[in-house]
Amino acid sequence: MEALPLFRTPAFSFPTQNVLFQSKTLEKTPRFRAFCNPLRSQSIDVINRSSKSEYKPGVLDDFLLAYFRRKMVEELGWDSEKPGYHGLIEVVNRLMAKGKTNLETQQAAVRVLLSLFPPFLVENFQKFIAPVGGGTIAAMMVARVTAISCRWLMGPCSVNSVDLPNGSSCSSGVFVERCKYLEESKCVGICIHTCKLPTQTFFNDYMGVPLQMEPNFSDFSCQFNFGVRPPLTIEDKALQEPCLEICPNATRRRELGRNVETSQCPKV
Repeated sequence: MEALPLFRTPAFSFPTQNVLFQSKTLEKTPRFRAFCNPLRSQSIDVINRSSKSEYKPGVLDDFLLAYFRRKMVEELGWDSEKPGYHGLIEVVNRLMAKGKTNLETQQAAVRVLLSLFPPFLVENFQKFIAPVGGGTIAAMMVARVTAISCRWLMGPCSVNSVDLPNGSSCSSGVFVERCKYLEESKCVGICIHTCKLPTQTFFNDYMGVPLQMEPNFSDFSCQFNFGVRPPLTIEDKALQEPCLEICPNATRRRELGRNVETSQCPKV
């Protein structure tokens, strides 16, 4: 049986003066300890994974989609005429095209993520929550919030167990059954530079929670590993993936006979 984390909720005193977003070395807080099973544990579902049916968005999902899209439009300075999710994907494609380099696109996506939250929330989470229990508590918290609040973007997902660098395992992972964002964008480059790398940067640098994302471009699933640091970009296999078969740009190149070298997505 996997031991559950035991801790007492601390009382926080938040500073009234806002601080600029910066990455800082986190100090350990010895008063709080999280206990995790040292052996590999089984998946823990917070959303029923037995059902593979398409996720049906509700009123809250529509609100989150509209809110996220508005922040994207504010960053980009342009909006699509298409409604709903299809319009969002057009905005994302324009954001991808606007960046002169992949790094510019990633930085723009990070700014969008930061704009979704009040500055004091991000700052104080990193200062007061992230250090608790050596970071395990924060990793499990954000995993659950991600699984519950991001289904409108990614589709059905569930919390599962992650192997941590110290050899233990905790329920700080999120498994996305079939990522709607990847499937609708049809692009490895968009996945990498507007989602995977910016999201890893956001959680690691601004929330104080290490994150490794492992998209599977064969079945469109994705594994979030909170509490695990991502590999170096030169060692990240996701950045060496070829174009998807459904990618419209790859299809166009094949039709024009330009598929002599298709070992890597040109947007990566």
